[in-house]
Amino acid sequence: MKIKEIAAALEEAAPLLLQESYDNSGLLVGDPEADVRSALICVDVTEETVAEAAALGAGLILSHHPVIFHPLRHLTGSTYIERAVGESLRHGIALYACHTNLDSAPEGMSRMLGNLLGLRNMRVLDPSAKGIPGAGFGVVGEPEREMPTIEFLQQVRDKLSVRCMRYSNPRRPTVRRVALCTGAGASLAGAARDAGADVYLSADFKYNDFLDADRDLVIADIGHFESEYCAIDLIHDIIRKKIPTFALHKSTRSVNPVNYLI
Repeated sequence: MKIKEIAAALEEAAPLLLQESYDNSGLLVGDPEADVRSALICVDVTEETVAEAAALGAGLILSHHPVIFHPLRHLTGSTYIERAVGESLRHGIALYACHTNLDSAPEGMSRMLGNLLGLRNMRVLDPSAKGIPGAGFGVVGEPEREMPTIEFLQQVRDKLSVRCMRYSNPRRPTVRRVALCTGAGASLAGAARDAGADVYLSADFKYNDFLDADRDLVIADIGHFESEYCAIDLIHDIIRKKIPTFALHKSTRSVNPVNYLI
């Protein structure tokens, strides 16, 4: 299977035109005409995931986060990025990232997370202006039933294996509507409030975000990695539907770089 055929399957579901201007999605390392027998799917390209792909004989790594985000000026092995890219070149492994285009695709990351949490009647939180119906960041939906706020947060913790959750004062006693955005979505808290959400789930909130939380919205930081681990299953499902005979491996060495002392 040629790399460009795998890329085409992903880009049909998550067009590259949906990526943000600061992003670097697409084929980062490798020849699009090259043939590969299998691919490894992970959240981040690291030395460990490159070694995993090499051990599996995978000629392609499909990641959510692009390992090359800023221009590389040298490959001396001084950073994990340089080492991971250098190892991928040494093993002849191509690298492809599906980042903000997958986040904002009509059936993208936030909708995947909403499905995992059992949300119903989902709609886009922040619609895209790029002319693709249903595209945009985040979703708004309803839990299966109205429930106490802390009970809902406990369910999120358990379903997503969140080891540590930061949240603002739970001044909303119950949850009837939920907004969420995978990854760093603090900037959409206002949109969540405008959408009438009782709780907004995302990651990478700053201290003042919790101070600024109004009485009509509870914000909960569920962790960047925790909110985006579903990318592995999403990428897997997109390719499996389009190319069912292509061998895919879900990484077992794609791990959270953040540790918690509890």
